[in-house]
Amino acid sequence: MKRSFKDLSPVEVLALAISLEEEDSRILQEFARLLRPNYPKAAAELDAMRSEEDGHRHRLVDLFRRRHGEEIPLIHREDIKGFVRRAPISSIQPWDIARIRSYVALMELETGRFYSRAALTTTDAELRQLLGDLAEEERHHEARSATLAPEGQPQDEHAAEARVARQLFVMQVIQPGLVGLMDGSVSTLAPLFAAAFATRAAILGGHLTELEATWSTFLVGLAAAVGAAISMGFAEALSDDGSLTGRGRPYLRGLVCALMTFAGAIGHALPYLIPNFWLATSVATAVVGIELVLIAWIRNHYMDSPFLPTIIQVLGGGILVFLAGILIGSA
Repeated sequence: MKRSFKDLSPVEVLALAISLEEEDSRILQEFARLLRPNYPKAAAELDAMRSEEDGHRHRLVDLFRRRHGEEIPLIHREDIKGFVRRAPISSIQPWDIARIRSYVALMELETGRFYSRAALTTTDAELRQLLGDLAEEERHHEARSATLAPEGQPQDEHAAEARVARQLFVMQVIQPGLVGLMDGSVSTLAPLFAAAFATRAAILGGHLTELEATWSTFLVGLAAAVGAAISMGFAEALSDDGSLTGRGRPYLRGLVCALMTFAGAIGHALPYLIPNFWLATSVATAVVGIELVLIAWIRNHYMDSPFLPTIIQVLGGGILVFLAGILIGSA
């Protein structure tokens, strides 16, 4: 059960202050590590702030050791009412520098308010003086953290970081997603439409009803979608660990690739839930056209590929696979 701040003893207030400084220092160190490869200036700012937080921690620990000995009570911010719940560090991606800056700014503001409140509530003279000094130093950190917030950045620095963030996002999310979407949308056309026209022949021969034929075609499309998603997901995740290429976490890339592969493949399979062969095939063909145009748009928007040559290439490849499926199914 969480405790009220006013119920803490001077020993617990001091122990909580030490815990806050330790946690803030580790967070700044981790953010600096994440940003260093692509944002060295921002990482240097965080390193400087972490060094100052370490200085605060040493002063607090020295006071605790002189007054209370070597054993510091274990107390965390989560144990006390009133602290803001922080998002897990693991939920923040390296390209999301704006979110990192906002996170740090809020963290510094919260720590500064803690010291101000703690200094007012304690009656221990030496502790009150130290907390008051730290509150004043944290107020300087608040002013400094305001420049860390995205809205406080110089325009040229913000633009440079935005370009790098976009490049990382493209490498770590868009590229594996696009690879999956292309594979799911194009490679599964042949088995789906081969099954569709093969079952169409069975309808004409009286061996299958139209409902049975379209359902069988849907099952082939579903199986192709699942199989392609698993295959592409593993292929992307195992291709490299991202440490040298900067492409990010392999399992995240694999998941993105698998989901987009499945989305691309299942899109033109779903129309075969319609128990009418020609209607289902017409809708599926329209979905294929939308998927191919979407692929061309993504390449144009994120990869800066010229739209007209790109759409000709994508539509050309898709049409070839589409026709191959129809010819095989009609044989």
